[in-house]
Amino acid sequence: MAAKKKGGGGKLSRSEVVTVRLDPKLRFAAELAARKQRRTLSSFIEWAIEKAVSEEVVQVVGTNGEGYSALEAMINVWDVEEADRFIKFAEGLPELLNFDEERLWKLIKETPYFFKKIERKYEPNTHLSWSTKSNNMWFKRVRDNWELLHKIVAGDESEDALPELPDDEIYQNDVPF
Repeated sequence: MAAKKKGGGGKLSRSEVVTVRLDPKLRFAAELAARKQRRTLSSFIEWAIEKAVSEEVVQVVGTNGEGYSALEAMINVWDVEEADRFIKFAEGLPELLNFDEERLWKLIKETPYFFKKIERKYEPNTHLSWSTKSNNMWFKRVRDNWELLHKIVAGDESEDALPELPDDEIYQNDVPF
């Protein structure tokens, strides 16, 4: 005898819970619209937000002034890892950072431990350089220190708690920070 399956329907991934305050009239109107579409209020609100973000234009750095919908920008920035997602967000949409996020991004950019050393060959000699672009970042190092970075920004830890560069990664006479 086969095991009985619990519940009906497919197994969808869970959504995030968001608490929203609505004017009673707006809520009633949303409930009416949801009923017309044969949706739950929650499903209607999710649909309405998805529609709105597909129409809202944001400016992404490096796009020559072209705008993208917030939905398209999300596709380029989204990552399952919060730290990685933040780095992509801060790099691509810096004007949308709040004050604490700006402080966090500045802290990350000014910490050599999070960046790879780049050797660039110029005529006639080799020059050590750096770049604060995400393609030059040790994402794992940022992830490993994500909680500490937040504590520093909140004032609960000192920047002295951040790890130092390993000896084999020291920028010789060319420390960029």
